[in-house]
Amino acid sequence: MARTRRTARTPRTATGWTWTYTSYAPEREQLVEALCTLGNGRFATRGSAPECPAGPVHYPGTYLAGCYDRRTSLVAGREVENEDLVNLPNWTLLRYRRLPVDGPPGDWLTPDSEELRHYEVRLDLRGGVLTRHLLFEDGHGRGLRVVHTRLVHMGDAGLAAQRTVFHAYGWSGTVEVQSVLDGAVTNAGIERYRNLEGRHLTGHRAGFAPGGVAWLTCRTTDPGTRLAPAVRTVTRPARPAERSATNTGTVQTYRLPVGPHRSASVVKTLALHSAPDRPAAAPATAPLAASPDTVLDAALDAVTRAPAFPGLLAGHHAAWRRLWERGDLRVPGEAGRILRLHLFHLLQTLSPHTAELDVGVPARGLHGEAYRGHVFWDELFVLPYLDLHFPEVARSLLLYRHRRLPAAREAAREAGQTGAMYPWQSASSGREETQQLHLNPRSGRWLPDHSRLQRHVGSAIAYNVWRYARTTGDLDFLYGPGAETLLEIARFWAGATRYDPALRRYRIQGVVGPDEYHDAYPDATAPGIDDNAYTNVTAAWVLARGLDLLDRLPAARRAELCELLALDATAIEHWEDVSRRLHVPFHQGVVSQFEGYGELADLDWPGYEERYGDIRRLDRILEAEGDSVNRYQASKQADTLMLGYLFRPEHLSGLFDRLGYRLDDETWRATVAYYLRRTSHGSTLSSLVHGWILARQQGADAWRHCEEALLADVADIQGGTTGEGIHLGAMAGTVDLVERGITGLEAGSEGLRIAPVPLAEIPRFTFTVGFRSHRGIRLRVLPGRLAVRVPASPPGALTVVLPGERRFTVEPGEERWFRL
Repeated sequence: MARTRRTARTPRTATGWTWTYTSYAPEREQLVEALCTLGNGRFATRGSAPECPAGPVHYPGTYLAGCYDRRTSLVAGREVENEDLVNLPNWTLLRYRRLPVDGPPGDWLTPDSEELRHYEVRLDLRGGVLTRHLLFEDGHGRGLRVVHTRLVHMGDAGLAAQRTVFHAYGWSGTVEVQSVLDGAVTNAGIERYRNLEGRHLTGHRAGFAPGGVAWLTCRTTDPGTRLAPAVRTVTRPARPAERSATNTGTVQTYRLPVGPHRSASVVKTLALHSAPDRPAAAPATAPLAASPDTVLDAALDAVTRAPAFPGLLAGHHAAWRRLWERGDLRVPGEAGRILRLHLFHLLQTLSPHTAELDVGVPARGLHGEAYRGHVFWDELFVLPYLDLHFPEVARSLLLYRHRRLPAAREAAREAGQTGAMYPWQSASSGREETQQLHLNPRSGRWLPDHSRLQRHVGSAIAYNVWRYARTTGDLDFLYGPGAETLLEIARFWAGATRYDPALRRYRIQGVVGPDEYHDAYPDATAPGIDDNAYTNVTAAWVLARGLDLLDRLPAARRAELCELLALDATAIEHWEDVSRRLHVPFHQGVVSQFEGYGELADLDWPGYEERYGDIRRLDRILEAEGDSVNRYQASKQADTLMLGYLFRPEHLSGLFDRLGYRLDDETWRATVAYYLRRTSHGSTLSSLVHGWILARQQGADAWRHCEEALLADVADIQGGTTGEGIHLGAMAGTVDLVERGITGLEAGSEGLRIAPVPLAEIPRFTFTVGFRSHRGIRLRVLPGRLAVRVPASPPGALTVVLPGERRFTVEPGEERWFRL
């Protein structure tokens, strides 16, 4: 039965390079703030109204990649630790009001003022600039137009700026402006987290420096990071400021003359500097890595040297131009506009600046506080794009995982296992950060959270290592940190299995699959399910790749790793055996999501849709009714079908064949159809995966799922989640759906494989990729035709492999057309 889907479009207009909201609607303001976030890969600032502090409608936030803080909260009578991405001091706050010649000052003007007559928010994707236009008019016809222009500098990752221009209509007088640097902020952006401890900044000091500069220093509590935002405020015409400061912030007040032919402006320029209290992994007694004054001096120096706003804007535009040259995807029509927005947010979260940092892929970007800014498995959907366009960024994200290999080894030891057991949710240290309790907003109950049993995250990391190396040819990484990471994950899987004599196969028990709904069997006293097909098949793949890698390694490196990981001939024989005899359950002629899935009850899908409408979060609905989704054949998102996302049909069939199972095209198509009818799509990744698989199969419903993936954030189809932070995996995945899904693009040792499938709704598109030593390869896909252009460059000819193993070469400086 088909699921009911809500695909209402968000009220906005757009052109190819702009995203515009033409009216003010308080109920959607946090959605606008998230989608209009500006960032540079190091930090990001939500697209919030400068006039407004945090409240029910507005939520300003600035987040620094990798800046986490751990606090303890009392939840349902238990002490619970959470490590959160920290909301930093608000540098954007700017209050203003009219000062009449006679009488008291007017109210501070905000988008919520009754005098608001016009409101427009425009995001320029080409240049990475956010502009807000407001027009206020009082009862006497006196108008004040306000234009805010904001950037977070893509060239200099420590700078941001905001220019505000005031125009008066029908009156002359004075505008009072307060430039505020507010350090009294908390993490309060997620309603269901608000009973948790949200105070992450401490040790505040604030003051002023020459040149209109206000500064603030503070630090997070644990782990300690010193922060020093410094803001330079410059007005035109120049006016002296009245200044006041508290420990947690500063206020600079200006009175600016305005009139019909006399505008005024205020420019706030931010320099954001930070430093860890101590070197990574150092004990608490170790010397401080940087003193507060050292970090502050760096910020003050940077803000003093920063160019004026026109110079900042020019440098920022130039940096974005270089990014788009490497990463743009051109698709006509509405789909293309949304894809460009998705790509814009991906590049803001993970830019070339990210390659200089020790950070992972935050599932909700740097756009809000959902999931506490944690790193899940979303790099599985993000790295394919980065591998092809920004391999240096992809490499740094994989190194984030390698640096946390000691924590993963320790987690495995604590669980009585060997190898490396990576956490489902990671943050600063690499320890497991998954919450132990979660709140069901429908019932108001705090419930045990067993999602940490999603051990398949390790397979995703190994898969990313292997695919990165195949795409880039970076053998230094593969044979170095990549090999250590992949082999330790393989070692974990080899030890996590249990041999079942009755089945004569190995089993993996007590886990949770990507579905996430099923965390136990009905009425079971212990969490976890057995033999999740996705977990077992990907574990077998990791073991097989580990064996391949051991064969490929130079002899000295192989000997070194075998000694380090205690891999002898017996262990390697065990890997081989497990990789060929892991159990995969079937029922009714389809692959079972896990052992016993086919014995669960069928859900009354039409009945629940009629009663509740949107049943994406079916787990919450059933729990509020006193029931459990564990009793039903109902999945939150793609689980078994994730295998079709990772592996081409011939590769998947080969994997099953290695395991001793037959998975022909008929069985796989039946499996796809079976789970399509039993999935509520409670995750934005679900529609992406289903759309990918159906597009490759040229299924009738492919576009319906692809479109939902495209609209997931821009239309906020999950009812309020986008305002808490964009879904980075789904955004990157839609771009990858076009670049690799529709084209069948696959990088391999034999060349660039391309096997396009037609998707009528996206009949033509153009993009550039890198492959091995080649850069700037341009692909143009048209109905029935494909063009490949290789720029004139030293690497030589590119081998292209088309369906039917047809091999062609494209010489440097040549463009070749192929009929499909």
